[in-house]
Amino acid sequence: MQNIQKKLTDLNTLVLQGKALEAFEKYYHPDVVMQENHLEPTVGKDANRQRELAFFDAVTEFRDARVLGTAVGEGISYVTWKYDYTHRDWGVRDYTQVSVQTWRDGLIVREQFFYGS
Repeated sequence: MQNIQKKLTDLNTLVLQGKALEAFEKYYHPDVVMQENHLEPTVGKDANRQRELAFFDAVTEFRDARVLGTAVGEGISYVTWKYDYTHRDWGVRDYTQVSVQTWRDGLIVREQFFYGS
């Protein structure tokens, strides 16, 4: 669990430094499945990379991102995030999100994001 905690801390630090795509390349498995709430999951690193690029391209103003808490278990981690930004299509977004990550072979193989609308 210490190995996951160390990697999770580094991943979160990269995100907070504006290096989310670098974190994605470093810590996400080639077969990663990512899912927003209960929407259809996006499967594979290439498809998720494109999803991430499209998201960041649509952010028109970024005000804040903070880690509110983390937890690590055997092969799983949780991060509670506070986000505040403006998105071209969604408008002003100011919310708390919980990210649940499943790890395999030292990389995130599944991540699901839970947040309110």
